[in-house]
Amino acid sequence: MKAKFTQSYVASIKATGKAIWITDAGFSNLRLYIGASGAKTWYVGFRENGSQYKNHKLGSADVLTVAEARDKARDFLARLARGEEPYKKIEKKMQLGEFIETYYGPWVEVNRKTGKETMAILRSSFKHLFKQPIEELKTLELIKWQTKRQEEGSKAATINRLTTSLKAALNWGVDHELIESNPLSRLKPLQERDSDKKTRYLTPEENSRLMAALDERETRLRRERESHNKWLSERGKEPLPLLDGGFADYLKPLVLLAMNTGIRKSDLLALKWENVDFAQERISFIPGKTDSKSVDPMHVSMNQTVTDTLSTWHQQSNDAAPGALIFPSPKKKGALMVSTRRSWTAVLKAAQIENFRWHDLRHDFASQLVIQGADLNVVRELLGHSDMKMTLRYAHLAPENKLKAVKLLDGEK
Repeated sequence: MKAKFTQSYVASIKATGKAIWITDAGFSNLRLYIGASGAKTWYVGFRENGSQYKNHKLGSADVLTVAEARDKARDFLARLARGEEPYKKIEKKMQLGEFIETYYGPWVEVNRKTGKETMAILRSSFKHLFKQPIEELKTLELIKWQTKRQEEGSKAATINRLTTSLKAALNWGVDHELIESNPLSRLKPLQERDSDKKTRYLTPEENSRLMAALDERETRLRRERESHNKWLSERGKEPLPLLDGGFADYLKPLVLLAMNTGIRKSDLLALKWENVDFAQERISFIPGKTDSKSVDPMHVSMNQTVTDTLSTWHQQSNDAAPGALIFPSPKKKGALMVSTRRSWTAVLKAAQIENFRWHDLRHDFASQLVIQGADLNVVRELLGHSDMKMTLRYAHLAPENKLKAVKLLDGEK
């Protein structure tokens, strides 16, 4: 099969379930191989001294553009004409760091919503392996790393999440024919027992301290802005807008939404104003894929706290257009907020709340509902759980429901 290779044409080729070869109509030595899974790889065809026609791999089409592939093919043929044997060249073993930074990183940051988070995980957790050739990575080496992390206090679920990020990167490399095989394919996940531990939620006292700490932070931010404006005015410079209305910044409204909707942090940060329906009092989005149109959205009801919070935040937002992010990055206009760790950690410290993660706000949402007598199946729907087993972890918070159930046998209502 022949075709005129252009970047748009190559991008449009879809997986057919079987492997096919396509030859460039304008440069017959350049060939594109599409695997059964849809992975695309560039090859240059050649004959050596009249021998049988051969194909030499140039690289993945996800990495090399059409123009780059043509240049590499021409360079290969030129070296062949000079009497060299480029097909016999022993390539340098690719190091893990080179693979992640040069190939996987640019792809994952563009094609995955959590790409930047994934790269941060790979750099912080596996930097010590970056100079090691991929094919020399050993399962035992990662088992020792897992054990060390456990001894340092990391949970099995956390370690598994980090390990999965690395294995997924290597699997991508195999799919795109950058590496021969995943050397960590036999690495098994740790047995997770974290779910057996007590669900962490806020006590009434902790809740009060958290709200007080958030309010104190708002007051401090306003005073700091006033002080800074005074400094600017004394030097004849334009003052910044005052923080004398609504919220001082993103943190308090973000916390209030998390506590009153149970929406995961990644989904909260990806929400746009078009996801909020004030008239119907609900937030509609697709978990993990807010912009996707191919999956049924999840609908979260808004209580008065959520409605008031979003209304206030909407009025003070610099960009409240339907397609704008509700909580954009405070550092880069229109960009997704990457982290709230520093401000959140400071508030927890001020509130004297220990052993409490941001994700525990989701547990607090579910726990408070169950404590107040909400039906577990309703809680399951609000959390977006597909399996009731995930919601049953909160059942112990409402033992009176069991008592009511058995009293039905006494004829009581």
